[in-house]
Amino acid sequence: MDEVRIGTIGSGEIVHHVLDGVMKTEGVKLEAVYSRTQEKAEALAKTYGADKAYTDMNALLADESVNTVYIATPNLLHYSQAKAALLAGKNVICEKPIVTRYAHAQELREIAEKRGLFLVEAAPTMFLPNFRVLRERLADIGRVRLVMSNYSQYSSRYDAVLRGERPNIFNPEFAGGALMDINYYNVLLNVALFGAPESAKYYPNIYPGLADTSGVFMMKYADFVSTNSGAKDTWGINHFTIEGEKGYIYADESNALKSIRVVTRSGDETIDLQGDADRWYYEIQELTRLMLNDNYDAVSEMLAVSLGTVRIIESSRKEAGIIFPGDD
Repeated sequence: MDEVRIGTIGSGEIVHHVLDGVMKTEGVKLEAVYSRTQEKAEALAKTYGADKAYTDMNALLADESVNTVYIATPNLLHYSQAKAALLAGKNVICEKPIVTRYAHAQELREIAEKRGLFLVEAAPTMFLPNFRVLRERLADIGRVRLVMSNYSQYSSRYDAVLRGERPNIFNPEFAGGALMDINYYNVLLNVALFGAPESAKYYPNIYPGLADTSGVFMMKYADFVSTNSGAKDTWGINHFTIEGEKGYIYADESNALKSIRVVTRSGDETIDLQGDADRWYYEIQELTRLMLNDNYDAVSEMLAVSLGTVRIIESSRKEAGIIFPGDD
């Protein structure tokens, strides 16, 4: 591929973060945007220099100048939109969660592989320089015995819930909830570092008539236990901590890995290769590099982590009574 030419589906806040990264990265450009309203489509296109603004998604997918589609829509739309884009011959970058059902994830992977297309989940974690530091320094702390993470950030849309409203982010009809949004980062990071657990169980706080507003996701590995808390109805410290027999590693913010602190009997070291750049910048930088170099193997490895995450989250949320439209 000589250039990544993106067409966006969705126009929310994260799209702007991603496109800010696109503007700073060579080898990638925004070609076209799609939104349900002409006003939003034209505004986004103007801000980021796109030539085309569509209100018909099929027209976007038929645009031969677009070779990659970036999807940032409500969770439950990801599967149908990603499938349509792949069948139209486009590479797909889809916001996390890539889909809500493992069977759908497998189907999308098969389509991408058969057509020689990239399929990527846009969860910045594995693209971050500090993720590589975290993975490389695991050996310093010996055999892992405990993993603990917490990502709690009070949502203004929880205020809407308290007023009796049903915002999409908490609505099971749109595959909402704290696990699918904020705690997803914690679970993904576990799978990226340690693989799939032997077992998993979710203990949610479910708001009546809606999905989970907070909860704890337990993961049991052969040698250790991982507890992962995520909340949109409280404030808390965002961190990811790994404790081993020879020391511990503390990551500031499980979704951004702003710095990595490695503490052992022989020393205390803090590493940060990211500086002030936001996580979407690194995501776009690395994704562009991989795609321009046709590095399907690296992208496939990341996709395998995404599929493993979807699989354990799907089974655990269903067991916890969080059911989405189309669930078996």
